Amino acid sequence: MDWGNVTIEELFDALREVDWSSPPRPMSEFFSRFTVPGSYSKWNSRLKCNLYYYRTNYFIMIVAILGLGFLRRPLSIVAAILTALSIAFLNDSFAGTFSEKMIRSLRQFSPHLAAKMRPPLTRPVIRGRPSDKKAIYICGLPRWFFVLTFSAASFLIWYLSCGLLTVLWAFVIGHIATLLHASFRVPNLKARLNTFREEFRAVWRNYSDL
Repeated sequence: MDWGNVTIEELFDALREVDWSSPPRPMSEFFSRFTVPGSYSKWNSRLKCNLYYYRTNYFIMIVAILGLGFLRRPLSIVAAILTALSIAFLNDSFAGTFSEKMIRSLRQFSPHLAAKMRPPLTRPVIRGRPSDKKAIYICGLPRWFFVLTFSAASFLIWYLSCGLLTVLWAFVIGHIATLLHASFRVPNLKARLNTFREEFRAVWRNYSDL
């Protein structure tokens, strides 16, 4: 796969649809080999490949850096958890898994209420035509409802904790560290094989939907 031809929108779509439950890459691999890219095209391809392949490592690294900023503002931890959830809900796999676990847990106490939280089977209608993409629901409600609710609650707690500036600095540092690592880390054979495997899964998924 030529990552240089992948647009930013396609990269975000891939990160949104891919399963994030995979464990992070080993530290020996994560900090293995670094070189300066020889051209802009190589840097562009390397950056997108590493962002996709080491996505779990980058997420943990950003959370760890944010955690250092929370030491002086304990209430900010709650806000950070809500913010992380609101961002994680944008991922299809996480949203679906979270909804299934919540409904499965609720079914033990109230089967009737759990049945009402099942997502509808109808597809969304765009411009008068049914869309090919399946709408994502969380506990029977549209995904955007949870994203907006958790985001609003997190912003309120950020304001009350007075730790927004400290966390913003930690957030910027975490993303700069991610950008630097993804720019200088040389993609290895595992990254390329993983890319081919994900491509095969995507093709097979589209074939099975026919």
